[in-house]
Amino acid sequence: MDTFALATGDLFSLFGPVDTYLAPYITYVLLGLLVVNMVFRALEYNQHVSQAEDGAEAITRNAGRVATNFLLVAGSFYYLTVEPHGGMVFSVLFLGVFITDLFEFESRKVEARRGIPIERPKGAIAASVLSLLYISYQTLFFVIAPVWNSIV
Repeated sequence: MDTFALATGDLFSLFGPVDTYLAPYITYVLLGLLVVNMVFRALEYNQHVSQAEDGAEAITRNAGRVATNFLLVAGSFYYLTVEPHGGMVFSVLFLGVFITDLFEFESRKVEARRGIPIERPKGAIAASVLSLLYISYQTLFFVIAPVWNSIV
């Protein structure tokens, strides 16, 4: 085995066979999961509006959004092992979404307790869109690569 190849990471894979099958498609998986997460976020908002009529204790988290959040956190950490720079940026962006979700859920409960209209989770939506823009850039760069490479 070539020592230089090991030092530069050419032959190195942290998760072995998983890297063989998943690593080339991880950005596509993360992009798809993030879109699904945003759909579940919209469904959760509608769920919260209807549940708020029954009081703050009736408001619950959407299981689909929670599951996709978990998969996205795990996927972003895996992406960190495949592409250190892109993985770090996406991990930080999505952890921002994850933390924002925690606060937004509590905000919905407070709004229900006070009897005011339930607002959209603006912070989580903004953080999700920022994460979506970044992972779309990472995934779909091949579309703009010819123009980008001719300029740079």
